[in-house]
Order: sequence, then structure tokens, then C-alpha cells
Amino acid sequence: MAPQPPARSSGRTVAVVGSGPAGLAAAQQLARAGHTVAVYERADRIGGLLRYGIPEFKMEKAHLDRRLEQMEREGVKFRPGVEVGVDITVEALRKRYDAVVLAVGATQWRELPVPGRDLAGIHQAMEYLPGANRVLAGDLDSSPIDAAGRHVVIIGGGDTGADCLGTAHRQGAASVTQLEIMPTPPDARPSAQPWPTYPMVYRTSSAHEEGGERVFAVSTEEFVGSDGRVRALRLVDVDMADGGFAPVPGSQREIPADLVFLALGFTGPERGPLVDQFGIAVTERGCLAREDDYSTEREGVFVAGDAGRGQSLIVWAIAEGRAAAASVDRFLTGETNLPSPIPASARPLTV
Repeated sequence: MAPQPPARSSGRTVAVVGSGPAGLAAAQQLARAGHTVAVYERADRIGGLLRYGIPEFKMEKAHLDRRLEQMEREGVKFRPGVEVGVDITVEALRKRYDAVVLAVGATQWRELPVPGRDLAGIHQAMEYLPGANRVLAGDLDSSPIDAAGRHVVIIGGGDTGADCLGTAHRQGAASVTQLEIMPTPPDARPSAQPWPTYPMVYRTSSAHEEGGERVFAVSTEEFVGSDGRVRALRLVDVDMADGGFAPVPGSQREIPADLVFLALGFTGPERGPLVDQFGIAVTERGCLAREDDYSTEREGVFVAGDAGRGQSLIVWAIAEGRAAAASVDRFLTGETNLPSPIPASARPLTV
């Protein structure tokens, strides 16, 4: 982890907007190439999803802090607590820097518009996880949303749902149930998904090994409340039919729920002043439009990570940040020695 400062300065400046894995990866590569780099982050601390989205039990923040210290010694400047488009206009940012990398993630969460959604006790996963991380960081004495002694239901069977599961266990939940609308995946790789495609198989994370119940092939019909607060979920079993999910007659039932977390995934970058002021087109999938070299229709503006790919994995964000940095370096100097491993259109092998 020894710092690798550049031998000389290029005299060029780059702003990286967003301090998640894509933004940090791009910033470090560009700083090592000799450019002056500043990372803008709207939260009070640097790290993005690494800092406030991923629980401590899954990724200790000491690893992140060590990397940030290395980057500071390599010359990267960090600007936490600054929301581009609000605290500084896009016009001012573009005048100050020769290039901009947008690595703002895909934080626009999906909703579940069923009766009772407005009851107290129902939260998005990303309204829950940051508070628990702030407690462990020493910023708060207790989490604003505490699962202690409560029956917790998590709607969504992915990684974010598992993060909520492990966090609720650590807060002392009375019970934790995770719901998934898809049927239970098989234990073995299906023949229709041969290597090296990514197989849809039953996976158990470390959080699942700690306890809780997983229920597959169910859909939430209604949140049931009492005195304005959720007390139960009304569920129905579903079968896959004609590309959708059909309710199974007579399978309706209720399960207790004092606290509900929605972990239904994300649909792209949040709409707001930043996206509006940059004026970059948005794709059908809700992502910021870009070319294979991560450039956009705005000269000198590049997009890396989930903002252009959609909700994905940290390893993809890091790879994209590094590849985008190579394109930025080439834009600024006409050539680059930075590795450019993947085009923006690269996708995991799936069927």
C-alpha cells in the first residue's frame, strides 16, 4: 500500500463526482498519471456505497480508510459535503476542470406501490443501512432505525437484502424474514447455463448462515397496519406464467412485521440538478448514456460505474473506473499508458 505519486505533473485538472468504487478507482489512476484530481462527494465522508451502504461486518472501513490515506499522499484532493449541481453548479465545475468523471452510482431505489405503503415502520434499505454504519463509526449513539426486539421483514432477496438481514441480527431483532418473488433457485448449475455463464443457483451468504427465514415465490399484496404503524404483511404465493407472476388461489396469508425494509434494487442515477445541468441523455434503463470509451455527448465528460452500467458489483465499478481513467488521460494528453481493460458495453456472460 505504498503511495505511488507521479514523477511530474501534467498541468491538467480532473473532477471526479462521486466517491464510490468507480470514482475512487478513476481518481487514483488519473493522479498517478500526473493529473490534478479532486473528488466531490455529497455525503459528509468519502466512500459512497463503500462507506455507508455496505455493513462493517461485510467490509471493514479500515480498508477504505487505508486506501484513502494512500490516495491523499498521491495527491488526490477530497471534497466531502459538496453536492455538485447544488453547492457548486455544473457550469462552474466545468470551467474549473479540464475533464469530469461522473461516478454517481445508481441510487434511485425501486418502490413497492401496494396498499399500506405509507404506514410507519416501512423503509427503503438505504434509509436503514447508513445509520447502522454511522453508529459503528462513532457518529451516532444509536441507529435512527433500530430492529431490536422487532419482527423484521425484508422484501428482496439480493445482496442489499442480505446486508439488512445481517444488520438486523446484530441489532437484536426478534425474527427476520427475507422475501423473494422468484422461485427457489436450484442447488446445481442448470444445463442451460454452462460455464462460463453466470449460473442462477441457490446462494447462501454469511448473513444467511447466521439465521432468519428465506421465503421464495411470494408477493406482497398489502401492508397491514394498526394505529398508523405496520404490524403485518399480507402475502400470496405466485407461479411464473407467461413471463410474469400469477397469484396462487387460496394461498393468501399474513406474517407479523413490526419493521419492513424494501431491498428491491435500483433503477439508475437519481434525477436532479446534477443530471439536469449536465444535460446528458438517459438510456431506456435509466442510466447515463455513454460511448464504449466512457465519453458522453458533452466533450470532456465521462461516465463510469453504476451510473452508466446500472446496479452492479464493486468489481465492475473498479474496472470501469480504471478504464474510464485511461480514456480521460487520452483525452487530456492524446495518449495513455494507463490500462484500459474493458469497454463500457462489456457485460457478464449470461444466457
